[in-house]
Formats: sequence, structure tokens, C-alpha cells
Amino acid sequence: MAVKILIVEDDTPLAMMMASLLTRAGCDVQGAHTGEKAMRLAQESKFDLITLDIDLPDMSGFEICRELKQRHLSRHTPIVLISGRLCEEDRQRAGFCFTGFVSYPASKRSLVLIFELGLWWNLAA
Repeated sequence: MAVKILIVEDDTPLAMMMASLLTRAGCDVQGAHTGEKAMRLAQESKFDLITLDIDLPDMSGFEICRELKQRHLSRHTPIVLISGRLCEEDRQRAGFCFTGFVSYPASKRSLVLIFELGLWWNLAA
């Protein structure tokens, strides 16, 4: 059974690159470009890993993460924060909710490593 990953990213080229990379690795990938769509998808399906941008058009990644961690289907799902603007305060806030974080531009190898970490975390839980 394929690993199911939700990519929440409003930067279309970045979302497409991540989806392509993960699809080639055999993952079942779904995408959302808004927090609202991400919340709906996470309510409808259980994901093995969620990647989440910090700056979405309708809500912050921190807000989405807190909400997802309160829902039954996504309570234990690893969530990896991916952002182009991670200041020290964001990194500290991320530690309370996210399994890990990646600052981009990130290499493909960095993305693969963080996805593997997130999936390992899920398997160990």
C-alpha cells in the first residue's frame, strides 16, 4: 500500500516539484493550496504525512497544525513545516506542533530526508 501524503502549499511550482518527487517514489499524493481545502481533505482521509506551508492565503500553518492535532484522523499524523521564511521565533513555535521543518529553497535530498523522518516518526508512534 502506498504512503499517503498531503502537500499543503500555495506556491504551485514548489507543490508540483514535491508531488512529482513523491509520486516517483511511489507515494499517493494529494494537494491543497489553501488551509480550508487542507482541513477538508484531512477530515475526509487519513494521511501518513502532511507537509504544510506556514503562509497560506487564508490561514497560517500554525493555525492549521493546531487544528489538525485536535482532530481524530490527523491527531498522530506527522506534520512537516515547509517555508521560505523561518525566523527563530517560527522555529521555536514549530517545535510545539510540527514533527520537523524545512526551509526552502531546499535540495531534493533535504526534502527526501525530512519526508523519511516524518514517515519514520509515524511508524514509531
